[in-house]
Amino acid sequence: MARIILASSSPRRKELLQQLGLDFEIYSPDIDETVLLGETVVQYVERLATAKAQVVLNLFPKATVIAADTSLSFAGKIIGKPESKQHAFEIWTQLSGQWHDVYSGICVASSVQCLSKVVRTQVELQQLSHTEMEKYWATGEPVGKAGAYAIQGIAAQYIPQIRGSYSNVVGLPLYETALLLESVKI
Repeated sequence: MARIILASSSPRRKELLQQLGLDFEIYSPDIDETVLLGETVVQYVERLATAKAQVVLNLFPKATVIAADTSLSFAGKIIGKPESKQHAFEIWTQLSGQWHDVYSGICVASSVQCLSKVVRTQVELQQLSHTEMEKYWATGEPVGKAGAYAIQGIAAQYIPQIRGSYSNVVGLPLYETALLLESVKI
């Protein structure tokens, strides 16, 4: 297989991709992640994953590029990373005791073909008390995480169940990524 580049600086995506036994390099592109007017979460994550892949492919045209973007959706709204402690508490208050959706857009691109897919997983977050929110924020884990939590970390104790791909919630749905890698023409 051609040279593989993961278009992400996320340590979680790196760890997940290593589970596929691939030899790959990392290059993190800088793209504008502003949500476009009227854009759904599905359109948003697919657009960002494709944009990341294209930026890296333009720099390394002989490579096969894997890119992803993950966001949450609740009540029709895209929920990104917390901008502050107050914002994290607002996110948790919305999600607390509710189911929400986690979407990842994945793109695998070569000079010949660009394939993308969006994967959805439903996640239940228990009813969180203010004390639990304070305690979790103090760990530092919510910073930089979509939805202000990391299912693979301390937050696992607050998630009674999920429906769908666990690796999707972490940030890279492995089953679908492997299928796209097998299908892309190089």
